Amino acid sequence: MRIAYLEDDPAQQELTSNMLKAHGYDCCAFSDGSRLIRRLRREHFDMLLLDWQVPGVTGHEVMVWARTHLNEPIPIIFATYRSLETDIVSALNAGADDYLVKPLRKAELLARVDALARRVRSHQSQNMQPQLIEVGPYRIDPEKRSCMLHDVPIELTPREFDLTLLMFQYLGRILSREQIGGTVWGQPPGGISRTIDTHMSKVRAKLQLRPENGIRLLPVYGHGYRLELVSEAS
Repeated sequence: MRIAYLEDDPAQQELTSNMLKAHGYDCCAFSDGSRLIRRLRREHFDMLLLDWQVPGVTGHEVMVWARTHLNEPIPIIFATYRSLETDIVSALNAGADDYLVKPLRKAELLARVDALARRVRSHQSQNMQPQLIEVGPYRIDPEKRSCMLHDVPIELTPREFDLTLLMFQYLGRILSREQIGGTVWGQPPGGISRTIDTHMSKVRAKLQLRPENGIRLLPVYGHGYRLELVSEAS
């Protein structure tokens, strides 16, 4: 699970980030709310952990933006020194799922994050219905595990299909190597980095992911890959 963490205090940011990573979460830290919003426009995160008072765009403003602009509801936890009842009520009414008052206690923070993650996974499993994905000349059927280009079947290995499905599900967003490795291989990318690149190359070739088909696959240096519509890229 990828967590975007907004915190402007360097010591607190490092402490909490390391705590979450040691607990098995992929934590990406930000000290500026505007930078976080820019990343949310193009990348997928599974949860937001927000400090309220940061310079520039505040955590509260990031939450309001996320609730207004993101297609998928994203779990949001506040971690802040603001402890007034009016602040807590304001955040919860505006869309926060949980609220923690600093100083943060390790066991409580991890328990709250774990509880919210379980709730989200349970909701997703109950409501997950395989839906046909149609993008330009491509048609991906998760239930039949089939992929068509111009109504012609494309032969894919099980792992290549999983990779194809993941990319089309997150069309237009950057998929990190951590997300690809965790979702498709069930392990971190450290030992399978070349395998990821090899499979990406095979999928690009088999699906003919190029501009004449209205879509292309791009490596994003330092992050992962992005499948995008050519019209959007231009």
